[in-house]
This record gives sequence, C-alpha cells and structure tokens, in this order.
Amino acid sequence: MSASNRGRFITLEGGEGVGKSTQAKLLAQRLEGIGISVVVTREPGGSPGAEVLRDFLLSGNAAPFGPAGEAILFSAARIDHVDHTIAPALARGAWVISDRFADSTRAYQGAAGKLDPAMIASLERVAIGDVRPDLTLILDLAPKRGLARAAARRGKKKKADRFERESETFHEALRQAFLDIARAEPQRCAIIDADRAAQAVEQAIWESVRERLGYALGPEGAQ
Repeated sequence: MSASNRGRFITLEGGEGVGKSTQAKLLAQRLEGIGISVVVTREPGGSPGAEVLRDFLLSGNAAPFGPAGEAILFSAARIDHVDHTIAPALARGAWVISDRFADSTRAYQGAAGKLDPAMIASLERVAIGDVRPDLTLILDLAPKRGLARAAARRGKKKKADRFERESETFHEALRQAFLDIARAEPQRCAIIDADRAAQAVEQAIWESVRERLGYALGPEGAQ
C-alpha cells in the first residue's frame, strides 16, 4: 500500500483523569463524520492478548517486579496490540486513535519510575518497530485535578488502579515527563490544555489534527 493510502496513527497521552478516553471517542466521531474509517483502541490492551495483561498490570500485581518488570510486560502487551490491531488497521487505510501508547512507558516507567532510558528505548524498538504515531496529543492537567476527576469517574465502589494510588510526587514527575516528551519532539507532539470543558478540549484537538494532518483529511476535513 502506498503512503497516501495508509491510515494515520494518532495517540492520546497524559496523566490520570485528563480525559483521553472521552476525547478519543469524540475525535473518532469527527473523523467518521467526514468519511474516514476509524479504529479506537487503548493501552494496555487493545487486542486479545494485551487485554489479558491489562488486568494484571492495572491491578498492581506486576508492581513487585519494579519499573523494569512492568515495562517489559507493557511492551509485551504492545507487541500484541501492534501486530493484531494497529498495524492491520493502518494497512487497510483506517485511522487508528489509541488511548496511550509507547510514550506512556517512557513517562510512567521511564521518567517517573526512573528506569534507564536506554532500556526504555530498546523495548520500544522491539515493541513497535516502524509503527510510530503520526501525531501525539498530550493532554495536560494538574495532577490534583486529574486524580479528582479519576476518582469521580471511578466512584466509591471501585478501587483506584495501580497508578492512581501513586504519590503526588510521582504524578508531578509524570506530568513533567509528558511535557518533556512533547518539547523534545514538537513535530510529532502537540500539548493540549485539558483543564477546560470537554467541548473546548475537543475543538483544540480537532484544530491540531487539521493543522498537522490536514493533508490527509480530504476536502471535507478542510472545512
């Protein structure tokens, strides 16, 4: 398939409670509204094998293995995700929107978990190969605000997951890690202020998509 017929790959990144899942769905609706086929997926998960690992990772059962062990398990899930969901969708011309991808491992296990960047880079090369995002939208929000949103979404009956239970220091480091990624790769990444109503965030995301990927949206997307 030629590069012009290949689908585009958009990832949404950020800390807890920034609204990635909501915005992924809203963006998909926008794209589908102009006739683009879209696959919305997530990490960890997004494919049968990866979904099995998702429960194990988010429950905290992998925490005793430390950041290195978690990074390896996240990468194993990512291999399955890329092979069975992302790469096939892109090859058939669909656009893929993923709630988290490799940048989350860089931020959570790398910067916040203090794992050796060389190990992170090696795992990333193995896990994703040349399947890299065309655009990464980093939703930025103060950790206290994000964690409060996550708690409200979760409700009182459901326990906080492995990462929501981390310290405020961890979440501050996480936020900075995502911002550092965006600043290091400005051609790929766009920072989106997530401390606004969902509709305002949606519009900011759409403007970034049109600015960065407008060439692939067709005449409908230019409007």
